[in-house]
Amino acid sequence: MSLYIGLLHYPVYNRKGEIIVSAITNLDLHDLARLAKTYGVKQFYVINPLTDQQDLAKNICRHWISGHGADYNKDRREAMSLISIVATLEESLKKIQEIEGEIPTLIATDAGKGKRQGVTYTSARDIVASGSVVMILFGTAWGIAKELIRKVDYLLEPIFGISYYNHLSVRTAAAITLDRLISR
Repeated sequence: MSLYIGLLHYPVYNRKGEIIVSAITNLDLHDLARLAKTYGVKQFYVINPLTDQQDLAKNICRHWISGHGADYNKDRREAMSLISIVATLEESLKKIQEIEGEIPTLIATDAGKGKRQGVTYTSARDIVASGSVVMILFGTAWGIAKELIRKVDYLLEPIFGISYYNHLSVRTAAAITLDRLISR
């Protein structure tokens, strides 16, 4: 399996529907790295164009990979080592292409009920299981900007619970997604 994940901080929407750069959070880094390690993801790309945000993420990773945290929690070090911090989605796709020799199939997630038909989890599971190089892209804030959604290979159907409420944290949505796509 050649599976990668990306956490996109730009271009994403704020609650007013404006395109913004969202902030990197410590919890997202830790929880998504641990999730990636648990499910055999090759690399977890944190995508943010702001250098101060990249520096923040690098400092957090450095603490757990080579700082005091590395000795304190070796399991965390192993998971945090999967993180790669990049400025753009294109940069992450290029890095994957350099590793794998091909551009990955890009599957984006979106909690909204947009006009574009989403691929089912069953179909996406088949894509991941086929041996293709795949990157699953998760958005932050209020979701990935529609102009980027239009460019991905597949848009995964939204996750719906049993109530009207539909605003999962990206950590929760990523866990549900990976479990649905690659669990035994």
